[in-house]
Amino acid sequence: MENIYLAVVLAPLLGAIIAGLMGKQVGRAGAHWVTILGVAVSAVLSAYVFYQHGINGLPAYNASVYEWATIGGLRLEVGFLVDNLTAMMMVVVTFVSLMVHIYTIGYMEEDPGYQRFFSYISLFTFSMLMLVMANNFLQLFFGWEAVGLVSYLLIGFWFKKPTAIFANMKAFLVNRVGDFGFLIGIAAVLYFFGSMDYATVFAAAPEWATQNLTVQITDTTYWSGITVICIGLFIGAMGKSAQVPLHVWLPDSMEGPTPISALIHAATMVTAGVFMVARMSPLFELSETALSFVIVIGATTALFMGFIGVVQNDIKRVVAYSTLSQLGYMVTALGASAYAAGVFHLMTHAFFKALLFLAAGSVIIGMHHEQDIRKMGGLWKYMKITWIVSLVGSLALIGTPFFSGYYSKDAIIEAVHASQIAGSTYAYYCVLAGVFVTALYSFRMFFLVFHTKERFHDNHHDHHGHDDDHDDAHGHHGGTPHESPLVVTLPLIALAIPSLVVAWWWAEPMLFGSFFDGVIYVKPEHATLTELGSHWHGWVAFALHSVQTIPFWLAAAGVFTAWFVWVKKPSIADAFQNKLAFLHKLLDNKYYFDDFNQATFANGSVRLGNRLWKHGDAQLIDGVMVNGSANLVGRIAAQLRKMQSGYLYHYAFAMLIGLLVMISWLYFLI
Repeated sequence: MENIYLAVVLAPLLGAIIAGLMGKQVGRAGAHWVTILGVAVSAVLSAYVFYQHGINGLPAYNASVYEWATIGGLRLEVGFLVDNLTAMMMVVVTFVSLMVHIYTIGYMEEDPGYQRFFSYISLFTFSMLMLVMANNFLQLFFGWEAVGLVSYLLIGFWFKKPTAIFANMKAFLVNRVGDFGFLIGIAAVLYFFGSMDYATVFAAAPEWATQNLTVQITDTTYWSGITVICIGLFIGAMGKSAQVPLHVWLPDSMEGPTPISALIHAATMVTAGVFMVARMSPLFELSETALSFVIVIGATTALFMGFIGVVQNDIKRVVAYSTLSQLGYMVTALGASAYAAGVFHLMTHAFFKALLFLAAGSVIIGMHHEQDIRKMGGLWKYMKITWIVSLVGSLALIGTPFFSGYYSKDAIIEAVHASQIAGSTYAYYCVLAGVFVTALYSFRMFFLVFHTKERFHDNHHDHHGHDDDHDDAHGHHGGTPHESPLVVTLPLIALAIPSLVVAWWWAEPMLFGSFFDGVIYVKPEHATLTELGSHWHGWVAFALHSVQTIPFWLAAAGVFTAWFVWVKKPSIADAFQNKLAFLHKLLDNKYYFDDFNQATFANGSVRLGNRLWKHGDAQLIDGVMVNGSANLVGRIAAQLRKMQSGYLYHYAFAMLIGLLVMISWLYFLI
């Protein structure tokens, strides 16, 4: 199996290297063939790995591939830990990535950076696989930083667009903040356990936690060691998985091409944080404080980011805020110790969110690069396939019974309800209210794009900041919308199928069964899912039972409200906007997070830099040290220069005096 694991990781890397370094030699077709082949090999082998571990019950594989360095007793290695959690992540990452690769052929058809794009997305897949397959903190950190780097390259892919450059800088800087916390967490693990290896750390953790070791913060403040580790690691997850207040980069990362949005926001990068916390469950279970912190942050993100989605008009931004909100759900589940529910939602969400992003891309192609949903409407007549898959994705997203999103979302809400952790009551009301909000913004978008009156007849030119040659490159000059080519719609259909059916088989083993046994560790007193499992009588009964639950009626109310307000009586929406102008403004300005960051951190650091330059550089270094020392030498030289008169008798006199002093000195010395 070891060779198979290596092939899974190295196939996309090889594709990325060939497409990236030999783009001219292999050409456009060569670039997409070599990367798609690499990711396809990876996907097929991942499916085989999943079959062996998840279905055949092959025991977990944990071994070092090679030793990178040894420092004293510390061994830094590259190694793989492949168990059921890893196998599930591998399948999700490679399958979604493969769909995105195929879709890209159609979406980026005429883009001048075609080979570069394929190289990046293949490299992204490699980075993510290194992250999920790691068996030690060093390799986890390598994968963590590698996905960050590639996402930076991808968000700023159209590097001549100022907004794209601003967005990728923002993503990079916000993630640095998270990574600082992540590094502190890893450093604390190394400090307390003296090892970077997961198995060693997890085995030692329970006994170590009983010693109540602390970290001294100030003279009088001591923090629990395990809490410092967990919160440090979770701050890393807040950056990657875009939790409040480190969420600000994710909506802006829409500046990259649409396939990136699907790859970064659906299956891969943003779920890295959720996966990491689930992987670290043996540590998080030992700190109630950390779990409370996680559940409150997650619930806040789930509800308040959903609200912003309601006022967005850019089709990709609505889906981006939806991602933020759903990540909040996953994180809330982690905080409630329902790691399995969080990870299961990660899996179902990967399919339907990739589907929604790629469907949005298909709409953008059909609409000749128009992204404003206020300028669409009635598209169901022109784009039948996109319409149907968007409906499937939206129904899965809002948690409609029988759709896969329902099983994972409902499990999270029930688990949070059953949780006893501080903050769980607040979290429960947040995730409950979030159900209504999710249904509202999802179907507001769905109705405005596909079912209201046609509003695109006057949009013959490009409104969205794309340059005209980009528009021409796609051969579009306005006109009637049209269905996207097969290379775009086939991946959509392939993603719609698991969005509907994946939970029918996997809900029971993953949520309530033994699928994650030995992988995810939950203290008996935190076991929120076991009680829920006692009511499980199969996926059909679970879905039929939904009629008796509050979330079902909240979701239904959300859909009805969206239909009534934006289809039946659009005047209501305008009236609300005028009446509640302050609220609309607050949401439209995203709670002023960006303005605060810009004013405080961005402009603040510029002002600090100016001050340091003026007083530090100009006055202290240049004025005192550099020019000051030169002036001093000059002044001494000016005094010495007066002694050089040029008269011979002055010099003879000086020599006589010198000789006299020397003789006197020798005389007294002897």
